[in-house]
Amino acid sequence: MSRLVGPILRMGDDVDQVIAAIEDDNPDRDIEVVDRGAYVRVRGARRVTVTLETLRRYLGPDFEIRSMETMMSSFVGRVITTSDSITWEDITARSKAAPEGAAA
Repeated sequence: MSRLVGPILRMGDDVDQVIAAIEDDNPDRDIEVVDRGAYVRVRGARRVTVTLETLRRYLGPDFEIRSMETMMSSFVGRVITTSDSITWEDITARSKAAPEGAAA
């Protein structure tokens, strides 16, 4: 069974838009949303990504990836942040794969 990964978002005005962006960027995954009142868990199996392009579509053209840091109280999995996306991935899935450059 795959481990569920993703952000844990503080409840706020933009949570619904962030969830919609995550769902749009992961059309091939079932995204589970668990509302705990003060925070919301957003999770999917093995790997969940959200892009700056999609976030800006929902939150406006001035939104920056770094703004996600203040919205997240925590996360599950390994987080990979670039200037145009955030990805949460299952740590065990990556560690089982052959290292880059290694012969298979």
